[in-house]
Amino acid sequence: MSLTRPLDQRTSWPPEQLVPARGGGNRGGIVPVTPDAAKRHSAVWACQRLRADLVSTMPIDVFRRVNKLLVSTTTPPALSLPGGERCNILEWMFSSQWDLDGVGNTIGIITKVDGFGLPARIELQDRSTVSVIVRKGNLAGYRIAGKWYEPSEIWHEKQYTQSGMHVGLSPIAYAAMSISEYLSAQQFALAWFTDGGIPAARLKNIAKTINPDEAEIVKSRFKSAVANRDLFVYGMDWDYDMIQGDNSTSQFLDTKKFGVADIGRFFGVPGDLLDAEATKASKITYANITQRNLEFLIMHLQPAITRREAALTTLVPAQRFVKLNTAALLRMDPVSRATLLQTQINSRTLAPSEARELDDRAAFTAAQIEEFSVLFGAPGTQSQPADNAGDSAPVDTSNDNSEGAAA
Repeated sequence: MSLTRPLDQRTSWPPEQLVPARGGGNRGGIVPVTPDAAKRHSAVWACQRLRADLVSTMPIDVFRRVNKLLVSTTTPPALSLPGGERCNILEWMFSSQWDLDGVGNTIGIITKVDGFGLPARIELQDRSTVSVIVRKGNLAGYRIAGKWYEPSEIWHEKQYTQSGMHVGLSPIAYAAMSISEYLSAQQFALAWFTDGGIPAARLKNIAKTINPDEAEIVKSRFKSAVANRDLFVYGMDWDYDMIQGDNSTSQFLDTKKFGVADIGRFFGVPGDLLDAEATKASKITYANITQRNLEFLIMHLQPAITRREAALTTLVPAQRFVKLNTAALLRMDPVSRATLLQTQINSRTLAPSEARELDDRAAFTAAQIEEFSVLFGAPGTQSQPADNAGDSAPVDTSNDNSEGAAA
């Protein structure tokens, strides 16, 4: 979304960026940055893809509170097929999260309501067709593809908000400098290796002095040969030095390397999740993948998840609320998971049947319980290991215990 523009006491935000466009033209090889152009930056794509993938695949649960207990309720159509049969909840959540992380807003037209008067179908719109209209500081409505809509007809989620603004801020807009630097370096490399682009250089005749007319002729022939990827033939009296070429190669690699971590800061994704090369001072090690995912969830993703839960809760009747199940992000390795379940069972905070349900297994049958009794003894007794049964006979200590008790 772009910077506000006063017009007869009205303000319109086209859904691009919240900063003015950078310059007119492509001066100095600088690539102008738009939301679509930014996708060519691998780090921008990776950040948006990672966040949208994780949020969109988290199960959506609807609860109501009964006697201080959470009871699961039926999921309404708005949270199962929010875009109709052609757009399920996974696609809808991915698309909306992509827009939220990219331009700070996602907007849809409410085309159907349920019996409670709540939105039952929300058709997300292309951001390039939407304008947010504000009059005298108040939200007046939306113009989508030239058609006017009242605020009550529109679903509008915002992210990265600022006081007094009716739209969210765009990370791409504020990261434009870093993105543009990366894309400009990428464009230079592409031009040099494919289009015959010529870096700053010096062509010198070491045998004689060249007058301006001769210099223009030589320069023209040289540029023509290189631009057409042809051979440039010269004798032993010419020296060609690339002033910029060698330095640009290393600078290009450095720009790409450090640009990835820089973009990650704008989008809230740690550099190590983007395969960015970290400096010695910033390298972090984690004991296991669960701890790494937990750190990412708490420090970066959970605030966005909480905001989405609050927005989605407005789609369900009163006294109900929506939760995104983050357990999928915190899946542990088999050994860690088994240890956790065993600890919860031993501490009496989880029943064995509940643990089996978490592993998608049915409760124990009577035959299975009898088999455990045969192998390990009845509950509350200690079993004798089978491989030591023949080594020694059990010792009867009942008399010793009774005597000790009497004493």
